[in-house]
Amino acid sequence: MKVTTAGSQGSAVTCRVLGQIIARTDRTNCEDHFSGMTTAQLVETSSKESVFGTQASQTMTSTVSHGVFGPSPPPPAVWPPLDFALGSIACCAACVFTNPLEVVKTRLQLQGELCARGSYQRHYRGVLQALWVVGRTDGLRGLQKGLSVGLIYQGLMNGVRLGSYSYCESLGITSFHGGSLLAGAVVGALGAFIASPAYLVKTHLQAQTVAAIAVGHQHNHLGVSDAFVTIYRREGLIGLWRGVNGAVPRVMVGSAAQLATFTSAKNWLSHFQWFSPNSWLTALVSAMISGVAVAITMTPFDVISTRLYNQPVDEFRRGRLYHGFADCMLKVCHSEGMLGLYKGMGPVFLRLAPHTVLSMLFWDLMRQQAVKDNHSQGRS
Repeated sequence: MKVTTAGSQGSAVTCRVLGQIIARTDRTNCEDHFSGMTTAQLVETSSKESVFGTQASQTMTSTVSHGVFGPSPPPPAVWPPLDFALGSIACCAACVFTNPLEVVKTRLQLQGELCARGSYQRHYRGVLQALWVVGRTDGLRGLQKGLSVGLIYQGLMNGVRLGSYSYCESLGITSFHGGSLLAGAVVGALGAFIASPAYLVKTHLQAQTVAAIAVGHQHNHLGVSDAFVTIYRREGLIGLWRGVNGAVPRVMVGSAAQLATFTSAKNWLSHFQWFSPNSWLTALVSAMISGVAVAITMTPFDVISTRLYNQPVDEFRRGRLYHGFADCMLKVCHSEGMLGLYKGMGPVFLRLAPHTVLSMLFWDLMRQQAVKDNHSQGRS
């Protein structure tokens, strides 16, 4: 009798558990069905159901936590020095193809400096016409002016920028809300400051040409090394960083827009599985979206940066035209109108879009290959 009573109590407890799982409402039938089972068997049955329920709950929780709105998992880590080198190589490779557009962009942004529209002679009237004029007057080498120092700039700035951003990704900083924008801006500012002397010399060399099509101040350097030596002798070490107050905001905005949109677009495309995993098409489409965002947000800062870098200095080593970033922006808006800040928008987009596509594509593909090599070495 005691055993029967104990069995009845155990079956009643288990029926309540099973009733929640299979939605049975007839307690009497349930007790009759399990009345022949021992307490140990009933407890074992309820434990199995509980385990299955826990596994289902964990699976659902895992799916939700890594959904579209959840933080994306950090990408596979690449050895930091290698990542710096990959970022440098990727952007230098892109620079070789886009440097002629950089020359044209510099000329268009300096054309009609602080002059009202229609009050100056226009040597350059568009991207294609400017490419033709530069090629006809300066030769094919003229279209690649400043390429060597441009490669130095790209290697330094983007090596620091992309390598540091990748390190922020591995630390999980970019997984937070707004983390991609913040990380992109900070690493962009760091890269711009370190590489500022190279960008200064590049702007000087790309602006100078024969008098017939000259725009902006002509510094008349004999080459890259002569430019560095001349600036150092005339203005000292600080002179090599003149114009950095325009370069840092420029790269901060451009870097934040580029890296944040590239990462977001890549995660979005990967989530919806438009292309096969790790396909180069994913990186290509993401880079195209990123290039548009960079061109729109960066052009006004690019104009100001070019003006600050190229302006002449007086005997006190101060700029003759502008006293800083804000002063340059106000003077451009006052003299040339708001559209003056968007001078060279065409070549800016035509240069930045393919440069972003190529650099981001090369960087992403090389990082994927580095990760694969690490995995294969680990297995061996």
